[in-house]
Amino acid sequence: MRWSKTLIPTLKEVPADAEVVSHKLLVRAGFIRQISRGVYDYFPLALKVIRKIETIVREEMNRAGAQELLMPISCPAELWQESGRWDYYGKELMRFKDRNERDFCLGPTHEEIVTDLVRRSVRSYRELPLNLYQIQTKFRDELRPRFGLMRGREFIMKDAYSFHTDIDDCRREYDNMYQTYRRIFSRLGLSFRPVEADTGAIGGSQSHEFQVLAESGEDAIVSCNSCDYAANVEKAEVKSERPAGREISQESPKLEKVTTPGKKSVPEVAEFLNLPADKFIKTLVYKTDNDEPVVALVRGDHEVNELKLRTVLRCRDVILADETSVAAATGVAPGYLGPIGLKLRIVADLSVQGMCGAVTGANEANAHFVQVDQERDFTPSTFADLRLAVSGDACPRCEKGKLESHRGIEVGQVFYLGTKYSEKMGATFLDAEGREQPIQMGCYGIGISRLVAAAIEQNHDANGIIWPFSIAPFQVLILPINYKEERLRDAADMLYQELQQRGVEVLLDDRDERPGVKFKDADLVGIPLRVTIGAKGLDKGCVELRWRRDGKTDDIPVGSAAKDIHSLITQAVQA
Repeated sequence: MRWSKTLIPTLKEVPADAEVVSHKLLVRAGFIRQISRGVYDYFPLALKVIRKIETIVREEMNRAGAQELLMPISCPAELWQESGRWDYYGKELMRFKDRNERDFCLGPTHEEIVTDLVRRSVRSYRELPLNLYQIQTKFRDELRPRFGLMRGREFIMKDAYSFHTDIDDCRREYDNMYQTYRRIFSRLGLSFRPVEADTGAIGGSQSHEFQVLAESGEDAIVSCNSCDYAANVEKAEVKSERPAGREISQESPKLEKVTTPGKKSVPEVAEFLNLPADKFIKTLVYKTDNDEPVVALVRGDHEVNELKLRTVLRCRDVILADETSVAAATGVAPGYLGPIGLKLRIVADLSVQGMCGAVTGANEANAHFVQVDQERDFTPSTFADLRLAVSGDACPRCEKGKLESHRGIEVGQVFYLGTKYSEKMGATFLDAEGREQPIQMGCYGIGISRLVAAAIEQNHDANGIIWPFSIAPFQVLILPINYKEERLRDAADMLYQELQQRGVEVLLDDRDERPGVKFKDADLVGIPLRVTIGAKGLDKGCVELRWRRDGKTDDIPVGSAAKDIHSLITQAVQA
């Protein structure tokens, strides 16, 4: 294609609403434009990248035995009501009525639709297993759409669903999709990490996220420096370690109340008492979905993992209580709460068990207890793993490893659903004995449009995008210094035609622009190879070949340029 005939509206200025690198560069390089909050137009270059990602996904999904279909984006409410998610999913579900006042939603995901499809189509165990996938636009009415394509409201997604006669076969397909995802993200040229994850609104009992590692990632993940264990911090387990240094016969010093005027937070009280934060017990009041106040205890240098707390309490949601609610439930202002004598249900993190010489609030203003001995002074109703894992924690899987922290962008997730949807929606099959059984299910998603942003977050420099070869909108950019000059124009056109004949994806910058503008745009757009054609080079019978990633340049003969470039691209694509 010729640049002058292609819609590539590059910008010099950084867009005011862009917060992360990928958003800034996608807008500046003429790939996307926002049409409303979290909804974007995809310009030709962006669509080329998307189509390449889709091709890799399709090839690997088909190779893995999945079948592509297409389901509607508009979903009738009855199916979501059958599954119980019509009310549970919340305000992210975009609901609307048709002209007959029937309720519908825009599909954020398609478990209900595909389960209905299969229950109307499959009768016998002989028709299973099945793995059905689609690549389609989704809509989730995000509360705070941000970061461009990283968290939009409308997005492109590959979602797949598998159906099985038994648990073992469903887990086999889960592993099959896990390995398929590894191949997909490797072919996309991304550095990624599969991590254990929460199942969230999708549900099920097992899940892994595939995280592209990037400092701008929304997700905090931890991984072991000695084994393969990795998890989202919301899911990461923490190995139980009782406080060290306490003898069984040791008697704790007497509990003492001290005055701490105006000191509420752990850092403030720690500085006032000249004690480290790990000597404190943090007391937090949460409200469950049935409005019950519950107290959670963690060590002063730790944070509550609300997902773990929700699991321990066996409730759907927990919310940190505000000051008014805390005072109403306890009679104490936040900052001075402590577990001693508190008449509420208390759950404590494992790190609190056995603590002695600790500090807690004294349940009265401007006062704290010191020399608190958990075993002597208070007994929670439950001890459990309640805290967020942090860098330096012992690995929960191996003996010698320590956890390291990373930031990641979730680009894919696999779920073992079991019978969560099939039982509620009556998706059954007849087994070999003619008995009706619920179908076992798995679910597997990839954020196609999010991958565009994730690739840039991991592949850019101060000048612009650096596309991996496998998903670049073009493989080669031909840049004549002055396209109006006949000799340069003839050389550029000839190379352009020869590369096209060899099947190379090439963009010719035939614009009447200053060389400096062309070079800046070339770096901004990020095509992997740039061929610069100038008068001095042609005098020597050469053109300059420059690699976008590392800036290395080589002079190659004009006569063999097309052949040499084609060979380099073949090697790069196969690497």
